Amino acid sequence: MEVTTTQACQLRNLLDRLADKWSLLVVELLGVRTHRFTELLREIDGLSQRMLTRTLRQLERDGLVTREVHPVVPPRVDYSLTPLGASLLDAVRPLVDWTRTNRDAVAAARDAFDARPGG
Repeated sequence: MEVTTTQACQLRNLLDRLADKWSLLVVELLGVRTHRFTELLREIDGLSQRMLTRTLRQLERDGLVTREVHPVVPPRVDYSLTPLGASLLDAVRPLVDWTRTNRDAVAAARDAFDARPGG
């Protein structure tokens, strides 16, 4: 396998992970402040405990999120962005802002498209 092919594969894998359904939502929330697992679960509508665990592990593996376990009873685990994760948030924040600004217009366009014959 060529080096460029390997690099392209690695790039595609990272982009796939970051563009999944939950990763950027988690990164955005952690960009505001450190969160506990249950806080993240509560704040992201429709996210299961299993998927949150998986997403956090992948983000931690990629060096974007850090996990801090506090030796208390019951155990407390805090998640926060690493400097690398913060730089990702800086890069995608314009996209997140655009989405917030234009979500109603996109929803209206979808409704109009779906209402067309053959839509």
